[in-house]
Amino acid sequence: MASLRVGCAFVFAVLLLLEVASAELTGYFGTKSRYEDVNPYLVRDPLSLGPAAVGSGLPPSCAPLQLRALLRHGTRYPTAEQIRRLGDLHARLLRRRPAADAGAAAAACPVATDLAAWQMWYNESLDGRLAPQGRRDMEQLARRLAARFPALFAARRRLVLASSSKHRCLQSGAAFRRGLGPSFSLGSDEAEVEVNDSLMRFFDHCAKFVALVEENDTAMCQVKAFKEGPEMKKVVEKAASALCLPVEELNADLVQVAFLTCSYELAIKNVTSPWCSLFSEEDAKVLEYLNDLKQYWKRGYGYDINSRSSCILFQDIFQHLDKAVEESKSSKPISSPVIVQVGHAETLQPLLALMGFFKDDEPLKANNYIRQAHRKFRTGQIVPYAANLVFVLYHCDQVKNPEEEYQVQMLLNEKLMLFQHSNETISTYADLKDYYKSILENCHFKEECELPKVNNTAIDEL
Repeated sequence: MASLRVGCAFVFAVLLLLEVASAELTGYFGTKSRYEDVNPYLVRDPLSLGPAAVGSGLPPSCAPLQLRALLRHGTRYPTAEQIRRLGDLHARLLRRRPAADAGAAAAACPVATDLAAWQMWYNESLDGRLAPQGRRDMEQLARRLAARFPALFAARRRLVLASSSKHRCLQSGAAFRRGLGPSFSLGSDEAEVEVNDSLMRFFDHCAKFVALVEENDTAMCQVKAFKEGPEMKKVVEKAASALCLPVEELNADLVQVAFLTCSYELAIKNVTSPWCSLFSEEDAKVLEYLNDLKQYWKRGYGYDINSRSSCILFQDIFQHLDKAVEESKSSKPISSPVIVQVGHAETLQPLLALMGFFKDDEPLKANNYIRQAHRKFRTGQIVPYAANLVFVLYHCDQVKNPEEEYQVQMLLNEKLMLFQHSNETISTYADLKDYYKSILENCHFKEECELPKVNNTAIDEL
């Protein structure tokens, strides 16, 4: 009986340590972060609208005319490549010790033994598909947006729903639609989510981006340098020691996939994975920086083409806002009161960079990890699963001058954003268009994305 109590106490202690480990790491999962880590109040109540916004600045006479929501898909499974790497790492742990030495190996290397006993349940057929939690992410987001903007989401109002061609995005769009219930109209003959890769995957259609960033290894030189730098070297050595593996058998990519498995298990299954026990909070900060560094140079401010390629989407947003303003001025019904488009982190991040959000004074580089401890560019806070960027156009009565009749707010992950030009949470539509006049008038997707005719190097062009 006593031994049973000791055994139970040991199991409880292990579980407690895992819970503590998970709690320390959750803020550092980058683009693999749960939406609840950005809005913690949703853990208790998934339909909560959160704390009341203070100082929104919206006049009481303003009524919403149009909502344009750009969504990242919900929680997904790992990609096939990530699953292969995890399988490789797990196989190394299984080969680490012969069965005859199991007892001694377990005592000498408990972390490796626990991870070798972990069931490898991922298979490559899951390849980035939407997880059940991802469907719930979208259904609940739809219900919260409808509760936040009831006039726009009223019964029989028309919804324009579009998506990237990726399965996880199409399923996310369908889940968002289900979350609104049966009374919402999809229009005359729209039975399915419309595929629009030209807007949701603009980066695939931008030849300059594909050639000079996506398929150019030298474009990620900062990422490679950080993988080989002192901070990552320390994390790799520590993981090798915990796993009782020669350090030569591990590299930054394998350690990163172990860290991401911790994040996937939490996001997909809401469990604390034994993989989390490999990492401290300091390790997590280093691995988060590695993720952010890649996003910065591939989707953010690293190269101009990253953000300039999104001007086709940016201009489309304003074309629909313009149309709503014209219809309002002509006393016509708004033809598209709600436009929802489902894409990727790679859809949202370049657009936010184009608009100037989350830009640090100093670029993220391999050699300034310490100086970037308080950086603005933290992808887990910007584009977690189910991230959403919402533009809301208002018509306002009883205004002092005609320019104030149409006003705009932006929300990122259901929180009001401060506009770049005013540091306020509301802007007249005229002022917003004026601030972004150069992008609206001079950023032409075809010209921006055309490959240079001269044979310059990638870095020269970027």
